[in-house]
Amino acid sequence: MSPLTLPIVDWRHRINIDADIRAGVPCVVGTRIAVSDVVGWFAGGMTEAEILQDFPDLSADDVRACLQYAAECTNSTPRPVS
Repeated sequence: MSPLTLPIVDWRHRINIDADIRAGVPCVVGTRIAVSDVVGWFAGGMTEAEILQDFPDLSADDVRACLQYAAECTNSTPRPVS
């Protein structure tokens, strides 16, 4: 299955914000793995396969949910164009 045909994952079912877990940082439900962790791992050069191998508590849908959440966060605040 190519990335273009993957089913859409609703991040709202997979990302949680709880003040008692990592001081309210958005995390994957049932884990202490933050959205920013997952995005940072990608930015650092890890592949999805490497992330899933290193963090077996995550699923491919969790990883996609993190990316969707991050994408929505960056679209919600207007940024000045320089």
